[in-house]
Amino acid sequence: MEIQQLSASGEQNRRPLTEIKGIILAGGQGSRLEPLTEVTNKHLLPVGREPMIWHPVKQLVSAGVRDILVVTSTNHMGDVVNSLGSGRRMGCEFTYRVQEQPQGIADALSLAETFASGKKIVVLLGDNIFEYSIRPHLESFLQQEKGARILLKEVGDPERFAVAALDEQRILEIEEKPANPKTNYAVVGCYMYDEQVFDIIRTLQPSGRGEYEITSVNDVYRQRQQLEFSFVRGRWADAGTFESLNEANQMLLSVRNQILTE
Repeated sequence: MEIQQLSASGEQNRRPLTEIKGIILAGGQGSRLEPLTEVTNKHLLPVGREPMIWHPVKQLVSAGVRDILVVTSTNHMGDVVNSLGSGRRMGCEFTYRVQEQPQGIADALSLAETFASGKKIVVLLGDNIFEYSIRPHLESFLQQEKGARILLKEVGDPERFAVAALDEQRILEIEEKPANPKTNYAVVGCYMYDEQVFDIIRTLQPSGRGEYEITSVNDVYRQRQQLEFSFVRGRWADAGTFESLNEANQMLLSVRNQILTE
């Protein structure tokens, strides 16, 4: 089966963004999707016409990011490599890392330090599905002198996510899965960071659930007044529950797994 490299819009002709590297985090246990995940990695479940993990790859390639690191778990690395290969057929080049223990998103990201080589990075969670290309957000990030950029989406169930309270220009607070959210703006699974991120991760302590939280990383940037934000265009799903997996499936079926740009 051949992956459709990019959308039919001609996005593949846009210049590569060589000044930024891509990272896809595809570890975790997928416990909320059991029994579907008892014998396979969540990110290899079908969404639309393709394995879920192909979507973040296509997002990065369509945005001009060609150098991509994939982080996954020990149990499923072989299956992930079998699906993705070297990256040649997808128009990119893959590097792989193993997260041996599920200790959180920030812990998984720490494995990318050597790969990043001091460049800016864009991090995609492997189960986040976006209808439209993330390229405009990357271009805005590259115009920043320093710091980070996160993406926000208004949702009906914000208590499932990290939630941002903001004014017209800046993020005032980020709460992780609050019982009483102050807004409906979820922080979705696309994060853009400069080279400071790995030093920040080294300062973190595990949260109450024993994980190194990406929300803690974002909050350090916020405290430094270096955290910018953009709003997601179109539909988005995190594919982490049966309901959101179904939503992601319907979304990508409707666009034939294409990445929309217009």
